[in-house]
Amino acid sequence: MPERPENVEEEFEREALGPRPGEKGWDKYEVTIGPDDPENPQTWSRPYKWYLTMLGGLLVLNATFASSAPEGIEMDLMEYFTFSEEVAVLTISLFVAGYCVGPLVWGPLSEQIGRRNVFIISFLFYTGFQVGCALSRNTASILVFRFLGGTFAAAPLSNSGAVISDIWDAGTRGEALAFFTLAPFAGPTIGPVVSGFMANAGVSWRWLFWVLTLFAGACLILIIFTLPETFLPILVVRKAKRLRKETGDDRYWAPFERNTDTLGQHLKRVLGRPFVVLALEPMLIAITLYMSFVYGCIYLLFEAYPIVFQEGHNLNIGIFGLTFLPIFLGGVAGVVTYLLFFNPRYIRAQKHYAPDPVPPEHRLELAMVAAPMFAISFFWFGWTSYPSISLWAPLIAGFPLGWSIVYIFLALFNYIIDAYLFVAASALASTTVVRSVFGAGFPLFAGQMFDTLNPRWASTLLGFIAALLAPIPFVLYKYGHIIRKKSKYAPTKPPTVPLEEKPTDPAVENV
Repeated sequence: MPERPENVEEEFEREALGPRPGEKGWDKYEVTIGPDDPENPQTWSRPYKWYLTMLGGLLVLNATFASSAPEGIEMDLMEYFTFSEEVAVLTISLFVAGYCVGPLVWGPLSEQIGRRNVFIISFLFYTGFQVGCALSRNTASILVFRFLGGTFAAAPLSNSGAVISDIWDAGTRGEALAFFTLAPFAGPTIGPVVSGFMANAGVSWRWLFWVLTLFAGACLILIIFTLPETFLPILVVRKAKRLRKETGDDRYWAPFERNTDTLGQHLKRVLGRPFVVLALEPMLIAITLYMSFVYGCIYLLFEAYPIVFQEGHNLNIGIFGLTFLPIFLGGVAGVVTYLLFFNPRYIRAQKHYAPDPVPPEHRLELAMVAAPMFAISFFWFGWTSYPSISLWAPLIAGFPLGWSIVYIFLALFNYIIDAYLFVAASALASTTVVRSVFGAGFPLFAGQMFDTLNPRWASTLLGFIAALLAPIPFVLYKYGHIIRKKSKYAPTKPPTVPLEEKPTDPAVENV
């Protein structure tokens, strides 16, 4: 494992902020936006920041809703295009495969032209590709448009999280991320509900894509008229231009204006860094593997649920779509309990560890609760999936499944951000790409696995794999602070109060 360089945190900070006043290289004409400056997004009003958070979540919900929407119209697509069930599954897998490509482009591009411009460009094309799907006449066209749609729809997966990090400080980021985490998870579970009832009502499959077009178009309008720029370097450039114009003095400049890298050079450096960080960080590899398995299981259920509920319990396509609702409701319960119990505990911990930051390992409490719950949910679902057993038994298994998924993602997202600080964007980008590969790949073999092994043993296999991966958050909670000391990319300072030390303050006794 690479040795951690000395003063790495200071090196990251200096690279990000430049020389300080009085230091060598400081220029009084260099334009900055301070932490208390009204132009700093973190000083905007709390209601406005919550609106932007909800808008970012809505954009992610749009993208993930579109990913699973064809689930309810697969039979109609097979009849119209005369392709096999395996090809029909590609309408979902190829869209998710676009998530592998999109974040690698949209993330670096947003750091060149700003978050707002990337959202406008991506949603403009994404809306157009939904029109392409609605008008498709052959197999090649709908598959190509689905892949391109997923690539452009991936912009919110990277940029909505970036907007949240732009406008919230670390103390309140957990609350914002709780709502944000629900969006990428809720979208895939709502998609089959809508498409299932549309198919059951006899509506043409094309209308599903027209609905997606209208949804994407409405989001594009909201972006154009209500989403401001939040990326601080771009805002500093705008301030420098304004000062030059107002004063007539061309000596005012912003650091971003003196960046001589071309877009190609920036893309080459930034596209490579996520995979360098991933390759050199065993801790990040373990987290990515766990998150990717959980994410793949979400999309695997789109092929497993029809076998259990349509073939086993003879539900029609409309009612079948409702079987995904317990997963969504479990996710909502996860967010609510996080806001009521775990987030206040974290806020008390901040006061206890001040002036040091709270050790990132505190974020893993959620995952330690969720990991066993996630494994148990698959055993529950599998061994109650007999047609002779009430469908309510496997149906309710989706509730703890959804609850545990939200907890796992909330815990690990926050842990990555807290542990990797200035390279968190690269760490998250690498996990997004790998996670999307799992999400695209799992549906391709899910149907054959559940048909061959039957739902009982297929779910048992998934439960055993989940149980095998469950110790990861426990190990990181115990030894994460030791691993981070040897990490090149996790420049978190050790806290004054050790993680293992029991707090003496009654207010943080249970943290």
